[in-house]
Amino acid sequence: MKLIRVTAAALVLVVVTATAAVAQQVIYVVRHAERADSTPAAGQVMTAPANDPPLSAAGHARAARLATMLRSADIWQVLATEFQRTRQTAAPLAKALNLEVTTSPARETDALLARIREAKGNVLVVGHSNTVPEILKRLGIKDAIAIPESEYDNLFIVTRPATGDPILVRLRF
Repeated sequence: MKLIRVTAAALVLVVVTATAAVAQQVIYVVRHAERADSTPAAGQVMTAPANDPPLSAAGHARAARLATMLRSADIWQVLATEFQRTRQTAAPLAKALNLEVTTSPARETDALLARIREAKGNVLVVGHSNTVPEILKRLGIKDAIAIPESEYDNLFIVTRPATGDPILVRLRF
């Protein structure tokens, strides 16, 4: 009889733990990695519009580190803005996970948030120094977030439990 109670208690614990884990969504939010200088050197031809520069070599290296860090984070969807620097930041992880990078216009925060809320699992969102704080705020983070123009190494981890306020962890990578 005692064995039945212990087994039943263990089963309940497993079901409750599994239900709690499924009920949480984790959203990883980053600013794009370092962009290439948008001012061409003397005699150099500009290959991208000034407002849409690609990543620099350092930016590509940071995007690869991000992919290594998040490869085991059970990410099901990768979202980025329409700019190539955000797509290039997201690309190594998306490729490693065999996912597509879904783009959303940077100015359409409502559409981006709808995609996050509709996602069935964890999400990576790649934005900009001026969009990431708004995304975090709209996800329910009450702390004011500012990202200086010179910072590319913030990783914001937002855990959205089934009940209660979201939890924010800010890391550097």
